[in-house]
Amino acid sequence: MKLLKPEDHINLNQIKQAFKKFKGRDPFDYCIIENFFKKEVALKLESEFLNFKDPNWYKYNNPIEVKKAMNNWDRFPPVTYSIFTMLNGNKFCNFLSKVSGASPLFSDQGLNGGGWHAHKKGGKLNIHLDYSIHPKLQLERKLNIIIYLNSKWKKSWGGEIGFFSHDENKFQPKSLKKKILPLFNRAVIFDTTQNSWHGILGNVACPKNEYRKSIAIYYLTHPKKGTSKRGKALFSPTSKQKGDKKILELVKKRSSTTGAHKVWD
Repeated sequence: MKLLKPEDHINLNQIKQAFKKFKGRDPFDYCIIENFFKKEVALKLESEFLNFKDPNWYKYNNPIEVKKAMNNWDRFPPVTYSIFTMLNGNKFCNFLSKVSGASPLFSDQGLNGGGWHAHKKGGKLNIHLDYSIHPKLQLERKLNIIIYLNSKWKKSWGGEIGFFSHDENKFQPKSLKKKILPLFNRAVIFDTTQNSWHGILGNVACPKNEYRKSIAIYYLTHPKKGTSKRGKALFSPTSKQKGDKKILELVKKRSSTTGAHKVWD
């Protein structure tokens, strides 16, 4: 198989320019990249996205997350498979290490928590922190890349990702600092070692025949001394859910490496 070259499929200069504003952002290090892929690549990825009704999705349908996900490589069509291979390849990983200053970075070939993500009308994702330590590789999750693939997405449909500050005393999200619409071929990259509380703001409000499409890639590094040992995402209840014992029990189960699978539908 001929491996794809990042420079032929990704607008690498866009990434370089975006990372000039990466450090020292509020509430944590992040950047937004417009036109991440070459346009024809992004359109092909959108067209290959798994139908929302396909039975092969992993389904989450509970009060803190309503979504579908897929990270099985054998389910990816040819272009999607090749792009995930390229994003996990040494060349792009080394490029990202250089422009981010996070060296060395390692890709996760298993796409743990990554791959395709989909949210239908009513879909949700409570504010959360991602896992800190990869449950298999024992490396620390360092950078998230999320790329949106809806060419017709409208502002009125919502689906924004929100970035929140951190409450040191309560170890909870504090206040919304940034919201980003999931516009076509837009990517967000952020540092997951900085108490990076994030999630979808409210419920997705797209029409019934549409769904919010994104792909996610995560990059890892050697854990520093004192790094949290969290092996699964830690969710925060919404303001209406606070104090609800059932929600708190769900959050506890979802954050457990042995209990998280029980929240799948």
